[in-house]
Amino acid sequence: MTDAKFQQMTGSPVEKLIIQMALPTITIMLVSAMYNIADTYFVSFLGVNATAALGVVFSLMAVLQAAGFFFGNGAGNYIARSLGARNNSAALKMAATGFFTALGFGLLIALTGSVYLAPLARLLGATETILPYTVEYLRYILLGAPFMVCAFMLNNCLRFQGNTFWSMVGMVSGAALNVALDPLFIFVFRLGVSGAALATMLSQLFSFVLLLWLACNVRHNVPIRPGEFTPGLRVYKEIIRGGSPSLLRQSLLSISTIFINHAAGNFGDAAIAAISIVSRIIQIMGAALLGLGQGFQPVCGFNYGAGNYIRVKQAYGFCLRVSTILLTALSFSCFVAAKPIILLFRIADPAVTDIGALTLRLQCLTFPLAGRIIIDNMFLQTIGKTLPASLVAVSRQGLFLLPLLFVLTRWQGLRGLQLSIPAADICAFVLSVYLSGWAVKKYLK
Repeated sequence: MTDAKFQQMTGSPVEKLIIQMALPTITIMLVSAMYNIADTYFVSFLGVNATAALGVVFSLMAVLQAAGFFFGNGAGNYIARSLGARNNSAALKMAATGFFTALGFGLLIALTGSVYLAPLARLLGATETILPYTVEYLRYILLGAPFMVCAFMLNNCLRFQGNTFWSMVGMVSGAALNVALDPLFIFVFRLGVSGAALATMLSQLFSFVLLLWLACNVRHNVPIRPGEFTPGLRVYKEIIRGGSPSLLRQSLLSISTIFINHAAGNFGDAAIAAISIVSRIIQIMGAALLGLGQGFQPVCGFNYGAGNYIRVKQAYGFCLRVSTILLTALSFSCFVAAKPIILLFRIADPAVTDIGALTLRLQCLTFPLAGRIIIDNMFLQTIGKTLPASLVAVSRQGLFLLPLLFVLTRWQGLRGLQLSIPAADICAFVLSVYLSGWAVKKYLK
């Protein structure tokens, strides 16, 4: 790491630096969301069952993304602190170890899932009517599993080094390819759901190859060198320490999606399709927030590693203000235009439209609270406070949503399912405010 890079991360005005780091990461997160939104949009022309199948497979894709974020954030957090402390050798070893471990994990998921395709599809929430579509889509997604895990791992490592532009280039290129290939494979080559999955798999492969080349060949990036692969208890403890909150947050998103799919299946395929569409919309809305938080993390990591706690507090406060304003504006817009937004997906089914519009409006009521939850989680994670960060990470999707989903669905049926997510937001917000306030007082004196 050059002196100029160190001075930039620890001396530039905080607000300007975060914006500079955040703009590429916001683009990355929007682009990542486009993988799913593009597939959902084009597959929606194939009918309700095909659209519902994509919603089922989304939970597996969340697991793959969770693994990528786990290895990327775990390695990246350590790399950022090492670079802040001028320990370049440790950063090199962590980058290589994180990458090759992520690759091995992706291969394990691909092999295991491919052997048990149909049972896996049912486990994810596929009903008998959507099972054939789910298996079609799942087959290609599993083939791309190693590439997807490693692409997200590399993206996060580059981001934590403050090299957000190159991570953006890698992810945007793959997403653009996906959007171009979807209509070609689905409609021109008449591959249907398999075409959407094949487009996604090839796009992930392209992002992986490009990000790996950028990491190894562009100046200021910590390269991936096989000779630096040094697996060991100390290294993996650091990865677990830095990556567990992301793993828990993303894994519980997958688990909660599986439970929601099973619960929605009791009310028909239209309910699964509607909730699948809403989850894509919320993912797009949350992408800008996640990008802001990921722009905050390298600034927080470098300055915390350098002992500059005043700048950490300045960065944290700035992100809380911006995220709350941003999500309030987005939530208001989506609440007002909920029905037209659902209709964009062109499913000629009134039940899908009605269920989807109400679900979206209910989530918009509490979605502004997600700004505080996500920024608090990233703040606690980046300063290495694993337990409180993990509690915040699991609170919305696991600690609160799963029990609320069980209770409210039994009590109010479909309406209870729709209410469970905003209720979980409120509970997670309260816990997040308490834990982040405690950490600021204790560790940023």
